[in-house]
Amino acid sequence: MSAFLDPLGCTACPRLAAHLAAIRHRDPDWHALPVPAFGALDAELLVLGLGPGERGANRTGRPFTGDVAGELLYPALHRFGFATVAEALGPDQWANPAMSLVNCRITNAVRCLPPENKPLTAEIRQCNGNLKAELAAMSKLKVIVALGTVAHQALLWAYGLKIKDFKFGHHVRHALPDGRVLLDSYHCSGYNWRTGRLTRESFEGVFAEVRQIIA
Repeated sequence: MSAFLDPLGCTACPRLAAHLAAIRHRDPDWHALPVPAFGALDAELLVLGLGPGERGANRTGRPFTGDVAGELLYPALHRFGFATVAEALGPDQWANPAMSLVNCRITNAVRCLPPENKPLTAEIRQCNGNLKAELAAMSKLKVIVALGTVAHQALLWAYGLKIKDFKFGHHVRHALPDGRVLLDSYHCSGYNWRTGRLTRESFEGVFAEVRQIIA
């Protein structure tokens, strides 16, 4: 498999590599490495997030697993038939071994946990090769759901498109040059959920449209 598609050993961003090394020293049982995508490459849906959460994917090694964002994402995927179960965590509070994705893949614009959850522009650019490789390898891909403005921007960079031509907004749909569809959503972060910027209903509405497009 291409190093882009399995970037566990990547240390291309010195700030991020040093941050992860410090976390591994502090918590040796944590993943604390670049987080690989979850789901098959022949999926028709790609969910694109920002990056791993410190106590989420950075700990468990699976995107959106172990933090509040996953508590919103995985039930939505399950409701619309893209995940076998709704619970991202197993009884041991690590990734649920009973969960698998159905016709769906989840990845991040930045594969490593950034300090304060804020990747630098250069780090997003550096990791963009991973996303380009995924997009090229997903021959059946029809819909990309971008969670938040960073994911939206990274997706457009991967396509070589101008951000000004594709305005971000919640549940906004864009046609991409290759016939695929980009659906934007506010990120399912704890902050957006707690403040009411994003509700379960408005978030699940995005995936209801995904199901219609794919069907």
